[in-house]
Amino acid sequence: MVAQVILKPKRDKNIRAHHPWVFSGAIHKVNGKPQLGDTVLVESAEGQVLGMGAWSPESQIQVRMWSFTVCELDEAFFHAKVRAALDYRKALGIPERNTAYRLINAESDGLPGFTVDVVGDWLIMQALTAGAERWKYMLADVLLTELHCKGVYERSDVEVRHKEGLDPVVGVLRGEKPPAHIDIVEEGRYYRVDVLNGHKTGFYLDQRDNRSLLQAYAQDKTVLNCFSYTGGFAIAALKGGAKQAINIDASQPALELAAQSAELNGFNAEQMDNINADVFKLLRQYRDEGRQFDIVVLDPPKFAENKNQLEKAARGYKDINLLGFKLLRPNGLLFTFSCSGLMDSNLFQKIVADAAVDAGCEGRIIRKMDQATDHPTRLAFPEGYYLKGLICQK
Repeated sequence: MVAQVILKPKRDKNIRAHHPWVFSGAIHKVNGKPQLGDTVLVESAEGQVLGMGAWSPESQIQVRMWSFTVCELDEAFFHAKVRAALDYRKALGIPERNTAYRLINAESDGLPGFTVDVVGDWLIMQALTAGAERWKYMLADVLLTELHCKGVYERSDVEVRHKEGLDPVVGVLRGEKPPAHIDIVEEGRYYRVDVLNGHKTGFYLDQRDNRSLLQAYAQDKTVLNCFSYTGGFAIAALKGGAKQAINIDASQPALELAAQSAELNGFNAEQMDNINADVFKLLRQYRDEGRQFDIVVLDPPKFAENKNQLEKAARGYKDINLLGFKLLRPNGLLFTFSCSGLMDSNLFQKIVADAAVDAGCEGRIIRKMDQATDHPTRLAFPEGYYLKGLICQK
């Protein structure tokens, strides 16, 4: 017998608008005893069935909706979701030009808690919620059938699983284990990816379109790539004809992969410099030395994990953007990003504007940036929009 989650009166508006989350405060009662990850029926206070979702009693988001109708969660359900996600990306030409891309983008592809990235001949999955944990093996079977890959590897080694009452998990779900490194093609650029131990699923695929933008502006420029990880933006800059690119990152293994990616693209050591250092400290040193660059890229890690950290995050973004503007030549370009979902776009723009004023320049927005097209945001789910960026001219 499927348990029923009954909402409080007048708390069904979001679900009727196809927002996929039911918070604990909206729930009146639960009929039955659903276990972690079980499928439940969601009903209005008047008894109307609003759909089916995954039960997660330890999270503030206690139900994530699988469907806004009554349906069977079976192989046919997951086949339909995977085919729809693949068709969307094929319509945009993404698989034709890239051997790595986001295939399943959680709620925005109708599969809450799941992210699946294609990386060469392997699929790298993250199961972040109780519902995803319950169904990950079935989804892995479906993925093998639909994409004919060599294996599905799980990288659910993220803190967010603790909020769901789940422990981190890493390992093979289906098929073969991927090698330590996989070489990928992204819009004509070559990268070496560490899918076993790298950040997220090995590479920041959500920045693909923004790397292409940088490539278009890079001809004959000197580029400083901060928080560089494996040098994605630096490779794009050199592909665009940059005179030199400098990567700064605190991880030596990441910088070693950047150097290997440079070799894959035919660049020499003089074209790319990889510096293992604290970004904030080194940028202050560069400022004091009077160094300047044509393009500065600021792509820091998430500064705000929760609302309590937002004020501190704002100060961090202000400091790093102030340094960025100081290091730009006149008319230079600042590519600046925030991947903190809690950082509102308007607030981020204000922070960057304040940094420009403190740096003694006006600054102009050349264009705004966001996550790549294979990381869509469903209209009814604005929380799926997290990456925001600005190209500012000094």
